[in-house]
Amino acid sequence: MGSNQTWISEVTLLGFQVDSALEHFLFGLFSLFYAFTMLGNGTILGLIFMDPRLHTPMYFFLSHLSVIDMSYASNNVPKMLANLLILKRTIFFIPCIMQTFLYLAFAHTECLILVVMSYDRYVAICHPLHYTVIMSWRVCILLAITSWAFSFLLALVHVVLLLRLPFCGPHVINHFFCEVLSVLKLACADTWLNQVVIFAACVFILVGPLCLVLLSYTRILFAILRIQSGQGRRKAFSTCSSHLCVVGLFFGSAIIMYMAPKSSHPEEQQKVLSLFYSLFNPMLNPLIYSLRSTEVKGALRRALCKERPR
Repeated sequence: MGSNQTWISEVTLLGFQVDSALEHFLFGLFSLFYAFTMLGNGTILGLIFMDPRLHTPMYFFLSHLSVIDMSYASNNVPKMLANLLILKRTIFFIPCIMQTFLYLAFAHTECLILVVMSYDRYVAICHPLHYTVIMSWRVCILLAITSWAFSFLLALVHVVLLLRLPFCGPHVINHFFCEVLSVLKLACADTWLNQVVIFAACVFILVGPLCLVLLSYTRILFAILRIQSGQGRRKAFSTCSSHLCVVGLFFGSAIIMYMAPKSSHPEEQQKVLSLFYSLFNPMLNPLIYSLRSTEVKGALRRALCKERPR
């Protein structure tokens, strides 16, 4: 241990270990996905900001989800794309830790925002007469600030526990970004405390919120079944099914990644799972959540026609 370092200057990201032709194909494919992610979420964010008809609690939280998805993808994807084209796939240790911190913070925030969105839909469908009182702007802003602040504090706890460890051995991360479990493998000390805190955080930030989301949508389902109007039932089902698709993709991949037994998913499979909540989910969220909405389609039409000369 005498030759081992407690602080390292840079690490190597192995990324996707495939031949060069496939690397160039993946670069093009992932670049396209990243462009769609930024364009889709940016469009939704712009429409919500510009159109007063979308200044409602539901779209307020959707705007936060768009910001999270754009930030989440931008934290991981550009470095992954660069590593698909260059041979020297290194990253300085401090940027690597920052990438870990931001990845955890945005992931935690998305979990909490999805819970808040499910609660918003529950109040809108099950208690429509009290909706404006329960989901006042003061409550919405407080819920958003609490979600962001708590998530960043929890991510900071993970990073502080990570930085207390000495790092040694081959400074190689078998991943396409500095994912927390992969970074932990560089440590040359016992990481049991880190593992316990990660598992406890998963229970609190994944399993707990997922149970709350499922409880909200169970109540929503019973309320929808009591709706007399067929058109009202279809609209409510359409909205809730869209939300549940996002919840299933995000929470499902994250729970498999962090709470399933290690033997059930080798490192290459972990990379594929990471792609779901690093790239695919942020790209699909605008399509599933917003662009199917008649309100958003109307806002897009009004924005396109606004500057048209008469």
